[in-house]
Amino acid sequence: MDPLLTAWRVSRVLPVRAVRVIAEAGARVAWRRGGRVIDRFEDNLHRVTGLEGEALRNVSRAGLESVARYYAEALTIGRMSPKQIDARVRLEGYDEVADLLATSERGVVAALSHSGNWDLVGAYASKHIIPVHAVAEILKPREVFDQFVEMREGLGIHVLGHEGSSTFRKLISLGLKERTLICLLADRDMSGSGIEVDMWGNRVKVAPGPAALSAAISSPIIPVHVFYERLPKERRKRAGSPWGVVLHFGDAIHPEDFEGSGKVEAMTQAWATQLADAIARHPEDWHMLQRFGWAS
Repeated sequence: MDPLLTAWRVSRVLPVRAVRVIAEAGARVAWRRGGRVIDRFEDNLHRVTGLEGEALRNVSRAGLESVARYYAEALTIGRMSPKQIDARVRLEGYDEVADLLATSERGVVAALSHSGNWDLVGAYASKHIIPVHAVAEILKPREVFDQFVEMREGLGIHVLGHEGSSTFRKLISLGLKERTLICLLADRDMSGSGIEVDMWGNRVKVAPGPAALSAAISSPIIPVHVFYERLPKERRKRAGSPWGVVLHFGDAIHPEDFEGSGKVEAMTQAWATQLADAIARHPEDWHMLQRFGWAS
């Protein structure tokens, strides 16, 4: 049986705190043992931070603990009350984009990184800000993907499975017809046709989707980043957790501000620059354990 599917089933019968403790312990063991995944994770973090040696190891340990925290929350989020979810989420930069999100008559594109906990902030945003649609990689076995979809739909997040060009056509139709935030994880290119940009002084290939969709529906891109924060005592009690997340909205990127044949490439560099800065401020919450699109 798939380990993640097993974890999902076991987590349903364990207390929430037990799930969190087991996930934290597993992260510590994995970090100490090391191996190819940890080496790759530390290489990714080194290119972002420039750190080496013990300083890099400290960040990777915090990063693996952040990954474990996310999975523990994902496995138990169905047992969180709406008040607990609200208490765990804090907004940054929202005032600058509030009018745009409130008055848009079509979809707005959100460019995301693999950081923090998108399920928590998606649940919060769909309730308090704007309906949320997300595109998700179809995991194997299919039952794992179906479990994640069921969980996210239960939180008010509408999910489309990534199925190539047909998904992009669906997103164009959705963006033209509905007021919604279309969330695209874009820091890791899954299309095979990534756009090369500068991030952290490196050449990196990222997903073309946010800029291509923005241009197609004539609607802005908002770079959005999520990171963890320790909660003060009063919020901790309401949240039922020592940890919360910050939903940081970047500056909107408007397609009409870009012209010419390199429009999509220039828009991609614009959101990538903002997300690179955000990830560099909170590298421990960038969950990039996979092979990343370093161009060299």
